[in-house]
Amino acid sequence: MYVWSKQIVIGLLAVFAIFFMVSLVLIPSDTTSNLKMHTTFWMVSNLYGLVIWVFVWMFDQARVRAKNVWIWLVPFLFAPLPVLMLFVLYLQRKLPA
Repeated sequence: MYVWSKQIVIGLLAVFAIFFMVSLVLIPSDTTSNLKMHTTFWMVSNLYGLVIWVFVWMFDQARVRAKNVWIWLVPFLFAPLPVLMLFVLYLQRKLPA
């Protein structure tokens, strides 16, 4: 399963660390709302990492069940939580025997 792959975990952590270091360098320290900018950047970075992780989980689940996950990609980019819920319901539906 890709969700538990060390390469994906290390890659996501490295991208997150680079993203955070870039934020420390690019956000000016002389503004009064410096904490707000860093907090917002931190939250956005965590959200992007979570969205990538959830899509990898969706890919794994679709692969195990021999379904196509790529048709879910575009809606997932616009509304991750509702699409995730619909995807889980789609995978749990009863198939005709």
